Formats: sequence, structure tokens, C-alpha cells
Amino acid sequence: MTYIDGFVLAVPTAKKEEYRRFAEIMVPIFKKHGAISTVECWGDDVPNGEVTSFPMAVKCAKDETVVFSWITWPDKNTRDSGTQSAMQEAEVAGVNPADMPFDGKRMIFGGFEKLVEG
Repeated sequence: MTYIDGFVLAVPTAKKEEYRRFAEIMVPIFKKHGAISTVECWGDDVPNGEVTSFPMAVKCAKDETVVFSWITWPDKNTRDSGTQSAMQEAEVAGVNPADMPFDGKRMIFGGFEKLVEG
């Protein structure tokens, strides 16, 4: 059964194109290491909540936009090995975590088993 890695992060709005370029570098690397697909979504209608919300969860500042993304893998084992290999390749390709166009400390991420798919 397919396995999903999900991510929510805050990206400086002025760095939208920089983030797009970063994602475009990472997509083929993840696919090379077993990912079925990747999706990157730029927040368009992401309201602040009263108790919780995407913006609150990532401490999104006024000059930032919420990004919601996911990677689909064939299974958890492929995800585990593929993610590790992809990150090593990204480092070799010159992708430095310190240079990512967002604050990784505020990123929310996790792995998910599909429960229902329509």
C-alpha cells in the first residue's frame, strides 16, 4: 500500500520562486530514489484559526505563505531508504539544508499510511 510523507511549512512570500526552484531540484531526486510523485502547493486560502490552523502550526509571519506538500511512495520501506538516499544525493548536488528558502525548524512533517482513497 502506498505511503505518504506530508509537510507543512512557512516560506517567505518573497522567496516563492526560490522555493519553486528548490522543489524542482528535489522532485527528480526523490523520484530517482523511489518516490511515485511529489506535490508542492502554495497557500492561497489558508485562514488563521482561533485555536489551531496551518499558519499557527508553523508560526507563519505576515510576510510568509504556508506551503503544503506531500510525496507518495510505493510503501514505507521504499520511503525510509529512498528519503535517506535522496537527502545524501541532494547534499552531493549542492543542496545545503542551511540554504533552504524556509525555516526548517518550523516545518511540520510526518509519514502516513493511506486509510481511504477515493
